[in-house]
Amino acid sequence: MEHLIQHFRKDEQPFIEQVVSWQHEVEDRYAPKLTDFLDPRQRFIVTSIIGQYDTLKTANAGLFDNAERQRMLIYPTYYEPVEEDFQLTVFTIQYPVKFVQLRHPDVLGALLSLGLNRGKFGDIRVNEQLVQFVVANEVAEYVRLHLTGIGKVKVHVESIKETETLLQNEEEWLEESHTVSSMRLDVIISTILKTSRQKAQALITGKKVRVNWAERDTVAFELQEGDILSVRGSGRIKIMMTEGRTKKDKIRLQIGRLTQKS
Repeated sequence: MEHLIQHFRKDEQPFIEQVVSWQHEVEDRYAPKLTDFLDPRQRFIVTSIIGQYDTLKTANAGLFDNAERQRMLIYPTYYEPVEEDFQLTVFTIQYPVKFVQLRHPDVLGALLSLGLNRGKFGDIRVNEQLVQFVVANEVAEYVRLHLTGIGKVKVHVESIKETETLLQNEEEWLEESHTVSSMRLDVIISTILKTSRQKAQALITGKKVRVNWAERDTVAFELQEGDILSVRGSGRIKIMMTEGRTKKDKIRLQIGRLTQKS
């Protein structure tokens, strides 16, 4: 375990301890444990840690296709997970689209203003007519009763019926390969965005860069597999895989870049 923890960052330590306590809970109670919604980096940490044990497995679900935020189930190998285990509810919001256009941050802001933890919400999908979002069952009724407005817009929240289809993600990850001299944040940004190191560093120190949803302003910050990088004005980048080194000792890197389908 010690050997494994070295691979993670210092500020991920509290989450790692949380995962280890979940692992003990499943082993002691010999029953599955359901987590809150986790981002891809957190899920990567969970599978890395739980993957060390032959007696435990993990599964995840977020209802939407390619959901970014998903709940995970950590369970003993004898157990067969079913959809109900993930305790997910999808809500839809109809609103007067003629007068206003709701955006993702508006919806997220309204949900957080109900005083609930971000871990209780999954993905939020928005198109021109409709908003859909996933919440944990344990807060679903509370959200249904209390989410009556988003910004200045009065909204009505309803559970999605079996027959309704879930919104598809209008996003597409395009895969690219790069060779980089190191996994430093400034090196990766300048390589992928085809810009100078100085410009990349200015973006970072100017607080325009997030790694796994947290602002990072250290140019020498080391990226790892599974990280999701967002650079203001340039969309998002997923560090998918490092594939060994070239003869000149450069790192081969597989990334995904997010493009919005228009």
